[in-house]
Amino acid sequence: MLGKNCFRKFITSFTAAAVLCAYSTVALAATKDLTGEITVMGQVTVNGRTAVSNATIVSGSTIVTGADSSAIISLGKTGRIEVLANSNLILNFSVNSIVGILSSGKTRVSNAPGVATTITTKDATVIADAGQADNFLVEVECSHTHIDTTTGLVTMREGSIDKQISAGTSANAGNLSQTGCQPCLRPNSAPAVAVAGFPWLILVAAGVAAVAILIGGQNDTDSSGDVIIVSPTRS
Repeated sequence: MLGKNCFRKFITSFTAAAVLCAYSTVALAATKDLTGEITVMGQVTVNGRTAVSNATIVSGSTIVTGADSSAIISLGKTGRIEVLANSNLILNFSVNSIVGILSSGKTRVSNAPGVATTITTKDATVIADAGQADNFLVEVECSHTHIDTTTGLVTMREGSIDKQISAGTSANAGNLSQTGCQPCLRPNSAPAVAVAGFPWLILVAAGVAAVAILIGGQNDTDSSGDVIIVSPTRS
């Protein structure tokens, strides 16, 4: 299992390197002055410097957000990228492509039809369907990567395995059982609490019996106030 996971991560890293190389080749031929506009909330840095809203952002920038902070990068007709709290994203873009490497946190991406869009994490490469407009969320957890598709269609490539994630569905890549990580409690993901079973039945039965003995051993009182002693052999 360990060897299989290592092999998948190697393939994923190799794919990410290939994507970046291909992007670099395309970027050289793309319009050099293509830029985006960033809107920030809270503590956000771009390339290590504090970012302010309405500032210009160029391809190849590293966006880092703090706790309770976020950033939105608008690329005009190409698309829009939202970097949520506690995230680190390296973002490359051109007129017809969006390529990101998400090392921590989560990002939501919206791309226009005809825009090749890829987000790579330590566990997988997420590839949007360039034939349509897509909107999807990629979140990097300690042990895995979680993908939610809102509209369109994306493909999650984990090693040599591809899985399509259509609108309204989600998927995970990585090892969810990895030790040393906090559990990710999503809706319906928490284990059911055991409230029934043979041991519980024994305890309930014992409790009922104890109450019955206590009640049965109490004295009765008639309407006149005299105490009536209950005989152990009374039927």
